[in-house]
Amino acid sequence: MKSIRILGAALLAIASINVAMAGAHTGGPEITGEGACTFIQENMFAGPFDVCQEPVGAESCTGLGNADDNANAVHSDGACATDKLVGTCDVGASKVHYLSGDADGLEIGCGFQGGDWIPAS
Repeated sequence: MKSIRILGAALLAIASINVAMAGAHTGGPEITGEGACTFIQENMFAGPFDVCQEPVGAESCTGLGNADDNANAVHSDGACATDKLVGTCDVGASKVHYLSGDADGLEIGCGFQGGDWIPAS
């Protein structure tokens, strides 16, 4: 059971690296603008996760929705809703709010992104 959890965390970490690259200006859409982007984050290693990233402009939101196997990107002018928050990965220029997924695995993935994990309170 523990080995399955470790394997899952490792796969999530690899997936998170891809997402970080998509949002960190290299190999993915440049993140600019204001507002929030809600989308389903998924790639070949992990997901799907319901996420909301901010600040993200409308064009950047479209780019995030098209990265990897992500889907259903919707931009809004306000802030991300936090009523279902699992935790947040603060990567400096933006914050990725996870609304689904395992907090322990997501925290490991956040560390691989160079982010700081903020658990939901």
